[in-house]
Amino acid sequence: MEKPVNVVVIGYGYAGRCFHSYLIKLTPGLTLYGVASRRAEIREQIEKEQGCRAYLSFEAVLNDPAVDVVVLATPNSTHAKLAIQAMNAGKHVVTDKVMCLTLEECDQMIECSQRNRRILSVFQNRRWDGDFLTLKKLVAEGKLGKLRWLEMAWQGFGPMRGWRARADFGGGRYYDLGAHLVDQALLFFSSPVDSVYCRLQFDFQPVDTESNALLLITFAEGTTAICDLSSLNTIVKPRFYACGTEATFIKYGLDPQEQAMVAGDIDRAKEEPYFYGRLKKSDGQEEVIPTLPGRWRSFYENIAQVLSGKAELAVKPEEVRRTIAVLAAGRQSAGQGQVLRISV
Repeated sequence: MEKPVNVVVIGYGYAGRCFHSYLIKLTPGLTLYGVASRRAEIREQIEKEQGCRAYLSFEAVLNDPAVDVVVLATPNSTHAKLAIQAMNAGKHVVTDKVMCLTLEECDQMIECSQRNRRILSVFQNRRWDGDFLTLKKLVAEGKLGKLRWLEMAWQGFGPMRGWRARADFGGGRYYDLGAHLVDQALLFFSSPVDSVYCRLQFDFQPVDTESNALLLITFAEGTTAICDLSSLNTIVKPRFYACGTEATFIKYGLDPQEQAMVAGDIDRAKEEPYFYGRLKKSDGQEEVIPTLPGRWRSFYENIAQVLSGKAELAVKPEEVRRTIAVLAAGRQSAGQGQVLRISV
């Protein structure tokens, strides 16, 4: 029998508790070996809820030879430093999104991974959202003709909370949800990015993170992607609005996996037909498109398969580098108030 892979999650906030610990425990070949927290009351909670070790510190995790993989469910601003420390200590690393905050940090992480021959991946779980998989299938089958224009929105109302409301921690919707939307956009459009334009608004003082972020990406082949991330919406836009040379697809609602996961059974996630997308062709014919089932489980199943030598990494850091380059360029564009020409 293959030796189980021991995984330790760093941080026990919402992401560490509800996403990473939960999904790791569902994955054959992975063992939730421990969770790290500096707070004594949280360590007691970890032992009670997860039935695993509760580490006092990150350093204690790195010094434990039984630990194979470290998962960083920590503030965005810490990902690069902690990932490099972990890989230098011989651990494989999964970071939550966003991978890091700058292209320089990204390149340092990738270099460290290659030098130490350690796996480095990013929890881009929304590559396995049902709505994304549905549109991806429609595009691959040519149902839209050639995809030329893609708008993606993730909206709600109210400022972010905790460290995600702090700019010095890399908080805000731009990095939180923009990391997903930009990643998805770049998977739809493979040609080089030609330009980026971003506008940020700040409406929830004294919170110093943005209330709204609008990011426009143009590609060398003449295609366009728009990411609209806002905390000012009591009525939300479609999650996807995709225009091709032969048809348009529109889809409202969010993937139901998170709600089911928090309730304790992600496999019961099911989207109501009310939220199914619509495809309207150039000849006026229209059809309802049932949403394919999403499967966030696939991310950690892939990590297990890679570590056992049975698969190729699904979320490669070199791919995510394009996302970081676009996000970094967007922040620069917002600061300068102008379109920024880039090529990635």
